[in-house]
Amino acid sequence: MANWIDIAYGIGVGLSAPYWLLRPTARRKVLGALERRMARDLPQRDLSKSAVWIHAVSVGEINATRSLATQLKRARPDLHIILSATTDTGFARATELYSRASDVTVVRYPLDFSSAVERALDQLRPAVVVLMELEVWPNFVHACARRGIPVVLANGRLTLPSLRRYSLVKPVARAMFRKLAVVCAQDEVYAERFKQLRVAPERTVVTGTMKFDSAAIVDVVEGAPELARAVGLMLPPGVTATQAPVWVCGSTGPGEESIILAEYRKLLQRVPRLRLVIVPRHPPRFDEVARLIEGAGFKVVRRSNPVLQPVDAPISPVVLGDSIGDLRKFYSMADVVFVGRTLVDLGPRQHGSDMIEPAALGRAVIVGPYTGNFADAVRKFVAYEAMLVVVDGETLGESVRVLLGTPDQRLLMGHRAREVVEANRGATARHANLILNELADLEGTKNVVHEGHEGHEEEKKREN
Repeated sequence: MANWIDIAYGIGVGLSAPYWLLRPTARRKVLGALERRMARDLPQRDLSKSAVWIHAVSVGEINATRSLATQLKRARPDLHIILSATTDTGFARATELYSRASDVTVVRYPLDFSSAVERALDQLRPAVVVLMELEVWPNFVHACARRGIPVVLANGRLTLPSLRRYSLVKPVARAMFRKLAVVCAQDEVYAERFKQLRVAPERTVVTGTMKFDSAAIVDVVEGAPELARAVGLMLPPGVTATQAPVWVCGSTGPGEESIILAEYRKLLQRVPRLRLVIVPRHPPRFDEVARLIEGAGFKVVRRSNPVLQPVDAPISPVVLGDSIGDLRKFYSMADVVFVGRTLVDLGPRQHGSDMIEPAALGRAVIVGPYTGNFADAVRKFVAYEAMLVVVDGETLGESVRVLLGTPDQRLLMGHRAREVVEANRGATARHANLILNELADLEGTKNVVHEGHEGHEEEKKREN
């Protein structure tokens, strides 16, 4: 099967070549992937230790691996963790998180050509593979099955558009999903969809989402005060937080920044000292968003090279978060948060960014209508009146205005949001136990992780 799948991949690359060769951004992306993700230069690891390979696509999924890796290592201190990512930002975040861990190897996930997959498995030799959310590829899964390596799908979610796409290649999809050892679905709806792809019911488990566990509930985020000083978000002398609130718009996508800037201009008529922070989702858009801010008539302070304006400037400059790893710090400074990729329809794969993280910080959070990637989490927040869902730019601006004008309501929303996060913890321990069970079947051992917040509490201590 691998041979004809490779042929199909090759044909796809060839047919799309006129597009990506003529577009510099696409060309760099494709050629970079072909250079870095063919598993030709993987690091060495200690092969005397059993290893669990955890694969995540990008930053959000990488963050969700922290507690899982901690709990696996607590149960099995001898275990080696292999962490892989697909995107450049995900790889950078994984390197940042695990750079000091001698028992963690960070690699780029191989492209699904059989030669790259075989080289990666030969070099890394995992005992168990864990794929986050829906990063399932046929050559990789078939190669693991041939080698007797159990593959666990963690934090599994299957949207209707994804289900329809798999239905177009039903024989391939069913053959691939049948080989998964366990599917850990985020909710019952996703579980039923996986079963439609022939995942056996006895191997489909509803575990919830680990992202509730990876969002640390803290009052102070390490490094936030220094960041505030660097970009000019510290309160000027004699000005209170009520007079100069902060609106943070995180993980924004194309089309959203212009809406935000238009609503910000209107809000300044009511709250003249309101400060705005915009953190685009994708680093390649940083310069584009800087131009949008300036084109809207605002000065911009870039996190990467802050040139601060006088504290008595008539209108505060807009802060552009053009850095990796600072979004949570910015969220902790906010009075109101808008989570991006939710206001403009960017396609099903782009519907929603992580709103659990600012909720765990006790912030009043607003999202748009396109939240399919976090549908179950949003339902829980909304049901508890712990999050606002708006339909367009006008209702976004009005919601920000109301929340800024009603501090008690804003604080209550943040308090409720934290309660929702706390009530939905435990998925990481359930995932860890299922992974350890696969290891036990291979090695004849038994380890159990007790449901609780131990891994999270360690992270919380590090944050403080």
